[in-house]
Amino acid sequence: MYETNTRRRHQEKVRKYLTIAGLILLVLLTFFGYRTYNIYQSELPSFKQLHNIEPSLKTKLYDRNGILIQEFYSENRILTPYKNIPPDLVKMLLSVEDRQFFDHWGINLRRLATVAATNIVKWRIEGGASTITQQLSRMLFLTRKQTFERKIKEALTAIKLERTYSKEEILEMYLNQYYFSRGAYGVAAAARLFFSKEAHELNINDCAILIGMLKGPNINSPLNNPDKSIQARNRVLFSYYDVGGLTRELYDSLRVQELEISPPEEKIGYAPYFTETVRQYIKNKYGENVLYKGGLKVYTSLELNLQKAAEKAVFKKIDSLRARIERRYTLKNSDYTTYLLDTLDQFGQPIPVFKKIQGAFIAIDNSNGDVLAMVGGRSFEETKFNRAIQALRQPGSSFKPFIYTACIDNGFRTTDIIDDNPIVLDIPGAKQWRPHNFDDKFMGPVTIRDGIRLSRNLVAIRLLLKIGPEQAIFYARRFGITTPLSAVPSLAIGVSEVKLIELVSAFSVFPNKGIHVPYRYVHKIVDRYGTVLEDNSSINKEEVLSEETAYIMVDLMRSVVDNGTGRSVRWRGFTRPAGGKTGTSDNFCDNWFIGYTPQITAGTWIGFDDKTSLGKNQDGAKNGVPIWTEFMMAAHDSLPLADFEAPDGVIRIDVCLESGEIATDRCIDVRNEVFIEGTEPAATCHVHPSSGLYVPKGVSKSRRIPKDTSDERTHF
Repeated sequence: MYETNTRRRHQEKVRKYLTIAGLILLVLLTFFGYRTYNIYQSELPSFKQLHNIEPSLKTKLYDRNGILIQEFYSENRILTPYKNIPPDLVKMLLSVEDRQFFDHWGINLRRLATVAATNIVKWRIEGGASTITQQLSRMLFLTRKQTFERKIKEALTAIKLERTYSKEEILEMYLNQYYFSRGAYGVAAAARLFFSKEAHELNINDCAILIGMLKGPNINSPLNNPDKSIQARNRVLFSYYDVGGLTRELYDSLRVQELEISPPEEKIGYAPYFTETVRQYIKNKYGENVLYKGGLKVYTSLELNLQKAAEKAVFKKIDSLRARIERRYTLKNSDYTTYLLDTLDQFGQPIPVFKKIQGAFIAIDNSNGDVLAMVGGRSFEETKFNRAIQALRQPGSSFKPFIYTACIDNGFRTTDIIDDNPIVLDIPGAKQWRPHNFDDKFMGPVTIRDGIRLSRNLVAIRLLLKIGPEQAIFYARRFGITTPLSAVPSLAIGVSEVKLIELVSAFSVFPNKGIHVPYRYVHKIVDRYGTVLEDNSSINKEEVLSEETAYIMVDLMRSVVDNGTGRSVRWRGFTRPAGGKTGTSDNFCDNWFIGYTPQITAGTWIGFDDKTSLGKNQDGAKNGVPIWTEFMMAAHDSLPLADFEAPDGVIRIDVCLESGEIATDRCIDVRNEVFIEGTEPAATCHVHPSSGLYVPKGVSKSRRIPKDTSDERTHF
């Protein structure tokens, strides 16, 4: 009886404990069920997020001919569709990571139970049970932090992924998302990094090497640890053989092969100053996230072949000038040397080095404003400052065309006489200004044409005083110059600073028949889906100058190139119709040449950043013209021959330079001059009167003097 009661009490106690344990288990299950439900409902990616997975893609910049010139990215990734992924790569992935991939629905319960039991028995983690889908969910939405909650989220997210995407789409995302070290995300980037191949070109051994990196991208990298990479590759090959992907003979032959990799040569991209300008434009307009992750395709105005020609020409001249200075001066010369920052020699003294001469270049397509080439300095690695678009420098005589334009557009003629003689000007609050010419000589009365052809400072100053500085500034502004311009007499010789890009763009108005076409860097921007975000194909043109005045200015500046300060253009071999203007600032700090043909306008600047002199008589003709000429010869090599077209409103007449009147057959100094119709001289030369007109050699002398009419125009 006692034993029966004891047994009954024991059974009741067991039932009590079981009931309590059951209740505790029920509470725990309820808690974990509720927590799991909350996680599934609120803490996991929504179906909208799952439907809009956008892996980070790099932005690519192309030149105007479709050549890739630069890439910007936070993750080096190129999307590869599933159909372009080698089948061997997919099968190897499954054999190593998830052999039941096509049979489960996101998590593999059997594998999970087996691994859990093994880990519990051995009381240590010896293997993982994550499926490929779970790994993908971790890559896309979670972290690698080893917590129980993260594992639950990973499993639940995997289930959501499986409900949203097909198995092939999951594999495609996985192989495009995985990080293969050294900035390479996805199989396409890895194929290029390690083998210089496209993804579809990978062979079996290549595939095995990449899959072998999944267990340790840096440790098993063929670039970091070749021996470990081979071991990892062979483990993958064995797994592939184990599932029937390889025959025994093929497996044996593959596992003894040497490691074959072929990393590409490192490239920093082309036209760094230009691409940096475009990068800043995209960043400011669309934001950093779009720039570095949006997978944009940016079609730019640059022409790579012309960019290379510009860099070659600029660098050759800079290096030549640098060598000249280093031959003439020692490191003890404080004008041309500086000291390395935070660097001392063995005696604790700062180390002197020669200053770096810099150069800039811009070329623009006249028809559409395309910036064809841009050089912002000698080395982008040393300095990111872009002298082509950021530097403010004195243009010297290259500013004079704005003054001559204002004069021609307000009734002056190319034959008008201006004194090239000394002048003294009172400057309020300063000493008297006594300007001089480059050669410190004076030529006396000269025509406007000779004034610009020979770049006579006193002629430009007198012309500016006649029209007023405000008038010259008005025309410069209409042409696109935005920098501050001082309304002072010295404006005539370019003391107000300008930017190279604006000066070149302004000069393009002349060959464009008075039309200003804004310069542009970008043609079109397309996002990863092919949607056009920006299309700049339409060209905004504005008439800022009459066609007649523009043509006369072209004709005047052709004189500069043909037999003026820019005449070395011709003896250097460039024979195309061209006009331009040299420029040199005071003390030879800035050397310029801006010039154009009917197709292209280009300009260059040479100097030191700190405005140190380049040396006595180092001017735009010596240092700017050679760069411009070398570039233009390369740029026009494949362009059709074109000439500047004269509009209907201009006429040409043989003029006696002594009188400025229609030349007779007795005139000695005769020039064929161009006039806006209605401003041409009407009277024949009173200094050399004759019954016949001047006739050039080889032309029939049948021309007679027209009925005499007086020309009362005043000559300045």
